[in-house]
Amino acid sequence: MNKKTLEVLAGGRYFEDTITPSDDKNLDTELEGHVRKMLQLIGEDPDREGLLDTPKRVSKAMHFLTGGYRLGVEDVVKNALFEEQCEEMVIVRDVEFYSLCEHHMLPFFGRAHVGYLPRNKVIGLSKIARVIDVFARRLQVQERLTTQIASGLIDVLDAHGVAVVLEASHFCMVMRGVQKQNSKTVTSSMLGAFREDSRSRSEFMELIRD
Repeated sequence: MNKKTLEVLAGGRYFEDTITPSDDKNLDTELEGHVRKMLQLIGEDPDREGLLDTPKRVSKAMHFLTGGYRLGVEDVVKNALFEEQCEEMVIVRDVEFYSLCEHHMLPFFGRAHVGYLPRNKVIGLSKIARVIDVFARRLQVQERLTTQIASGLIDVLDAHGVAVVLEASHFCMVMRGVQKQNSKTVTSSMLGAFREDSRSRSEFMELIRD
């Protein structure tokens, strides 16, 4: 199947953040208390100068890094769906993402490549990056993150198909455990036409290669 293919190199440049720290001061204060206790348990002095504001900083950072729990796909897509006489493949590749693994709460990060076959409806390009972050900013495993992004996009787009490939480095393998600094994990989720039609799948995989 020959298609005219639109490829968009996204990187991070379309991303505008919409996930903000919590306004719940009681929750913030409770989390700060737990961070202070953790510092004591690892043998640190939370009252020394360098650590005085650490519980507050960690609390704010954790609310930001887990902000995806407070948003859904519809919250970030909003009105950015447009009727368009287009059924050709659209690819947004090299979208940077950052997440926390649910096993050790250590970061994993990398690049997401997303393709879809529209059903006469297209999405604003920045919204794809935002949908990725809705799911990345939760405690995750890469396999689930990949399928959540694909499922979220196909639901909101009603597309013929959605394909998602994630390439990531995991600090739980780099900083601890086997300590393999150059290892990468690649996962994919193919839905609709990308699962059923090997030619569409092959075209997508060819276009996301460096």
